[in-house]
Amino acid sequence: MPSFDVVLEPDLVELRNAVDQSNKEIGTRFDFKGSSSHIDSVETGKKRQLQLLADSDFQINQVRDILLAKLSKRGVDVRFLDFSAKLEKLGGDKVRLTVEVKQGVDSDTAKKVQSALKQSKLKVQGSIQGDTVRVTGGKRDDLQGAIALLRKEVTDLPLSFNNFRD
Repeated sequence: MPSFDVVLEPDLVELRNAVDQSNKEIGTRFDFKGSSSHIDSVETGKKRQLQLLADSDFQINQVRDILLAKLSKRGVDVRFLDFSAKLEKLGGDKVRLTVEVKQGVDSDTAKKVQSALKQSKLKVQGSIQGDTVRVTGGKRDDLQGAIALLRKEVTDLPLSFNNFRD
């Protein structure tokens, strides 16, 4: 039976390259001279975070803009990053912003994918398998229609489709 997997996987190599390039630019820019601004990549188990550190609110916004520009140049979709965390005040006048890197389809998105497939009247079924959604169908054309539907319906996340089997 033909099937494919709906996944949410950023290109981690390009993400690391963008962080390295951002740190390099921060180190050479005149407006960051003498500051302790930088970006750290932190891994805890399967979760990955980026920590943006700077001396002021203005500088943290500049660091964020540099990171977003470098990610765009490297071809990494910025929807992988979750900037919803609050700005943390550290000792002195330093600030930190923790940015979550989204990996794996969470349960809410998986349910959204499943309901979109059911409402579409396509002859496909979606089953949640951990942090992926496996979509199976009778014909290859139905699966291609499901991919087109999901690209149109789920616009807030950069979903990718892999493991296509006939």
